[in-house]
Amino acid sequence: MARLCRETNAWHPAQSNPFYTESLIISTMHRVNLLHTHGLSIDCDYDEVLNLSAEGPLSRVCKPFIKKINDRLKSEKPARVDCDQVIASTWLPPIPGVVFKRLIKAEVSIALGKYVPETVSFEITRKCGCDCAHCAMSDGEYELSVDEIKNAIDQALDMGTFVITFTEGDPLLRDELFELIEYIDHDRAITNIFTPGLEMTPANASRLKECGLHNLLISIYSTDPPKHDAVRRVDGAFEKAVNAIRCGLDAGLLVTMATHVSHDRMHELTKLYDFACDLGVHEFSIWESADGSLTDADRSQILEMYHRVNGTPGGPRIFANTYFEGEMLGCLAGQRWMHICVDGSVTASPYIPQSFGNVLDTPLAEIWKKIRADERFSGRRGVCVGD
Repeated sequence: MARLCRETNAWHPAQSNPFYTESLIISTMHRVNLLHTHGLSIDCDYDEVLNLSAEGPLSRVCKPFIKKINDRLKSEKPARVDCDQVIASTWLPPIPGVVFKRLIKAEVSIALGKYVPETVSFEITRKCGCDCAHCAMSDGEYELSVDEIKNAIDQALDMGTFVITFTEGDPLLRDELFELIEYIDHDRAITNIFTPGLEMTPANASRLKECGLHNLLISIYSTDPPKHDAVRRVDGAFEKAVNAIRCGLDAGLLVTMATHVSHDRMHELTKLYDFACDLGVHEFSIWESADGSLTDADRSQILEMYHRVNGTPGGPRIFANTYFEGEMLGCLAGQRWMHICVDGSVTASPYIPQSFGNVLDTPLAEIWKKIRADERFSGRRGVCVGD
């Protein structure tokens, strides 16, 4: 097999490939089959860059999403390069790999008109040391038991889900977090957690790595500590978030520094990215604030930054839902994303409060059918359905 000789996230230009890396030394061209079904075969080639190709009667249906993947692989630096794998983004499974095969299978299904909840996010506790005004934590009283969460995870995996994300409150305050991460079949899904970082220690970071966590996400709202603390409404929150990032990196985890940007914080983006560079994270993730304050000019600025940074060697790549959900795929809610609230109720995303059922009394597949039957989630939308 072609070898990716040592771990790095530093990319350097070369004549044959603008994103050649000295660690990406291709000794031979090697083809890996990602999917082989009746009427369709999808392969991944190593030849200085990764490239997907499809053959068979159904290949024409798959060309649009294969082109999107190939365009990103050729024009954007990855989050990290490991031996024999490329992690294009911390939000995606390694390429090639068994979970990436599930991504391809899900995209084929969607291309044929059968939508799959590729990402399922879980609220697993109401507990949190922060008191953020923007918190999307759902209302309710009941908290799913660990066995009920495991059952919902199994149902999601059976539906084709390949990204499981544990989110707000603070997952680190759920005693069974490590048990839940370990429970997930890592041949079927990658696992991410969002945490404000208040509870992170080197020991916790090492346990997360041992349990198989794919990506640790820590939000930083400003490079000015008091401003970040004001968002979290906790003194010292900035220092603890930075400590959490460093703990994750020291433990060998993929680490994403995230931020939610509103119109009045647009001027902070460059400083935040520079800070992400200084910390050495693998990706800087920009999410549009749910307050609806971003203008078209703001989004154009985010997209310019996205393409410029990802087209420049060195430093962490940028993920921006302005691009991913705007230009690339459209709003994911109810199409590729499903959210399970702490009491078991299910929504199309954390930003759309309407419940379509509860996992305590209705199979997840039936709830997904109800979501898909809602005409708001049909067709491509470049802005959030909840807007």
